[in-house]
Amino acid sequence: MSDTTPPPIPSQPPPPSGASPETHVIDYRAAEYLLAARDPRGAVKLLDSVIAAHPENTAARLLRARAFFAAAQLRPAALEFELVLEREPDNAFAHFALARTHERAGRPEQARKHFRLAAALDPRPDYLAAARFED
Repeated sequence: MSDTTPPPIPSQPPPPSGASPETHVIDYRAAEYLLAARDPRGAVKLLDSVIAAHPENTAARLLRARAFFAAAQLRPAALEFELVLEREPDNAFAHFALARTHERAGRPEQARKHFRLAAALDPRPDYLAAARFED
C-alpha cells in the first residue's frame, strides 16, 4: 500500500528584514556623524533601529542619550544615561553627562551627586571643576 501523503514543501527562508549587523554598524557610525554635524534628531532616528535590534548595546544607548541631550529632550536623555549607569556604574562620562542633564533640567542636587561621582571615578580637570568639592 502506498503512502498518499504529499511530500513536504520546502521551507522558505524568512524575508529579509532589511537590517543586518553590518547595517547597524553603518547606522551607528552615521548617527555619530549626524550628532557631530548638529543633527541630533537624525541621530536618534538611526539609533532607534540599532537599539531595537541590540538593546544590550551600551555604546549605542550612550550615543542616543547624547543625541537626546543635544536635542534638549532631557527626560529621555536622563533615562538613557541611567540605563547606561545601571550596566556600567563606573562610567565616569555617563555620570558627568547625567549630571549635565540634571543641571540643565533644574535639578542641582542630583547634578552635584553625579558630578562628584564622575570626578571620583576620573579626576579630569573638567570633572573636578564641576564637582565643586570645595563647596
